Amino acid sequence: MHKLTHILRLGLKELTSLRHDSVLLLFLFYAFTVAIYMPAAGSVIGVHNASVAFIDEDHSSLSRQMAEALQPPEFQPPAPLAYDQLDRVMDSGQYTFVINVPANFQADLLAGRQPGVQVNVDATAMSQAFMGAGYIGRIFQRELLSYSGQADTAAKAPALLTTRALFNTNLEGGWFLAVIQIVNNITILAIVLTGTALLREREHGTLDHLLVLPLTALEIMLAKIWSNMLVVVLCTWLSLEVVVKGLLGVPLAGSLTLFLFVTALYLFASTALGIFLATLARSTPQFGLLAIPVIIPMLLLSGGSTPLDSMPEWLQWVMQGSPSTHFVSLSAAILFRDAGVSVVWPDLLALAGIGLLFFAVALARFRKSLAS
Repeated sequence: MHKLTHILRLGLKELTSLRHDSVLLLFLFYAFTVAIYMPAAGSVIGVHNASVAFIDEDHSSLSRQMAEALQPPEFQPPAPLAYDQLDRVMDSGQYTFVINVPANFQADLLAGRQPGVQVNVDATAMSQAFMGAGYIGRIFQRELLSYSGQADTAAKAPALLTTRALFNTNLEGGWFLAVIQIVNNITILAIVLTGTALLREREHGTLDHLLVLPLTALEIMLAKIWSNMLVVVLCTWLSLEVVVKGLLGVPLAGSLTLFLFVTALYLFASTALGIFLATLARSTPQFGLLAIPVIIPMLLLSGGSTPLDSMPEWLQWVMQGSPSTHFVSLSAAILFRDAGVSVVWPDLLALAGIGLLFFAVALARFRKSLAS
């Protein structure tokens, strides 16, 4: 009973210290509001408002129909361009796509020949160039089939392919990006808050005061974990309700209660990792240098930025030992697919196992650092 009282009071001391740290409070506010809203609302993954120039050497009704088919919001209205200006505008990056319809294009098509349309792509705009070229190809194919009277070709095909997008019908990239930003910020804060809190006490001599009290390393460590866990879980809940659901309008289909429980479990592992790194460092700058090569792979290789399936197989196995990998999987499953415990229990068990392992290693290292 005394140990629980010690853990509770030490945790309250951590919360009091955080309450008087205005810079850290400002960072928390930024991390769960502005840093969530701006990328999700401002970053568009895909083709949006792409600039197009149209070289019409045919001057036919078909070429005008093709130009008019490129419409907002994916494309800007095509700007007319002379053929001799093609190289100049591509070199200057003025347009992402420059489309050239050759002379006699309509006549060749009606005569049964197969004329070509040249689509010049500025591939330095990688995301728009890759997907936009496919969009333009499908749009032109539809218009040409319609013009040549073959609109019913798809109905006569031996197989009909029907695509349905589940959980995000309009393929809104900002929905997923908002949740991933929260996941990434949780990872950063979990490691940084606990690590800097421990180092701040060491640098200010507070840790030496704690050691003369009847306290154990386990009590000190658990106090730091539960206090920082409480702060981050509360900020996560407010961010989901106010920013993600309120300002961004993302429909979260799953249980927020289950997600917050998973967040607490993930924080148990991440805060333990932060304490472990803090025991290796002797100052806050050293801790920052140690944290960078740990946090960056956790963010980039967890499956949030790049799907795990697209990574080398050996790297997929390595990342199964990272708690962030399972947390990203759990977040998408719970919030978007409304998955319950019966579906996500393998990742829950893996996350709990990794957390216990990290906690045991961090506790052993923390005890050793206190004795030295």
